[in-house]
Amino acid sequence: MKELARWLTGGIHKFDTWGKFLEQALMVLIILPAPVLFCLTMLGCDVQEDSPVGKFESQGNDPQVIPIQDNVRLSLQQEQSKGNDLPRIVAFGDSLTAGLGVPPDDAYPGQLARWLREQGLAYEVINAGVSGETSAGGLRRVEWILKSQPMLVILELGANDGLRGQPLKKTYENLKEIIEGLQAKGVIVVLAGMRLPLNYGDDYTEEFSDLYERLAKEYDVPFIPFFLEGVATHRHLNQGDGLHPNAEGYSIVVQNVWRTLRPILKGLASQG
Repeated sequence: MKELARWLTGGIHKFDTWGKFLEQALMVLIILPAPVLFCLTMLGCDVQEDSPVGKFESQGNDPQVIPIQDNVRLSLQQEQSKGNDLPRIVAFGDSLTAGLGVPPDDAYPGQLARWLREQGLAYEVINAGVSGETSAGGLRRVEWILKSQPMLVILELGANDGLRGQPLKKTYENLKEIIEGLQAKGVIVVLAGMRLPLNYGDDYTEEFSDLYERLAKEYDVPFIPFFLEGVATHRHLNQGDGLHPNAEGYSIVVQNVWRTLRPILKGLASQG
């Protein structure tokens, strides 16, 4: 390599300073690809399906890469929570929980935290939403969610499974295992029901919405019948894609959540 650099710079060696500079620059360019390739190989640049980093957002007409490193964001929240004695509520879901397209304070977890304070209830709310998440990806994150030591988890997953036309039996099994994993650690699970657009066919859409009701009954968990009740299909309450709520839409989502959450938190308060 050194001989190659000298040969390339031989023509201008009469300009001694420039010749040396160019020789060194070419040496760097020649040897640079090796360590770069090594680093990429060691780090593993291929993003696995359902990885929280650089995910493809499936909700919408045109898939797009979501650059936000949601796992880093959640890790920071978990770190900041250390030493905080407030009981924790974790909002566990996909882009509808993460708040794709709106500032963090306008997403439903941020608005829920403010609403609880207004009600005189002292809880920390952690946004554990990951854009593009499926039920399979959520299942792989259960142990990570438990690191936040939540008292209660609001589980909102499965919409991406349905939009991708995945087998609903698998979605059911994934959500079932998530609920079991959380309950095994004494976590209260609130299940958020979802629905699909009618163009997915009557049988598929009906079976999709029914699986949430079946899970709620089987595991006796508090149930939000439809997470986007009063928001879905209302253009002024959604962003341009027609799927993700805007700040006003999320304020209605908070009320949907609150209707199910209220008796639980009031009951816990009465128990001291």
